[in-house]
Amino acid sequence: MTVEVKSLAEITYEALSILCKHIGVANTLRFINQFTTGYGNYTEERKELYADMSVDAIVAEIEKARRQT
Repeated sequence: MTVEVKSLAEITYEALSILCKHIGVANTLRFINQFTTGYGNYTEERKELYADMSVDAIVAEIEKARRQT
């Protein structure tokens, strides 16, 4: 039996095509996102973003955003 050796790019393309066909683009993206890692340092970014805000101010911003949606 002869097995066709494909490049990783070809395998990836074929796999994504199959997923898109069977579960749709949105669900394929959701599936792929499970295996990707984020970047940056959220802890440090959070400290910078909210450095001058109290917990009450942060809660107020969240509640304001919820009311707008």
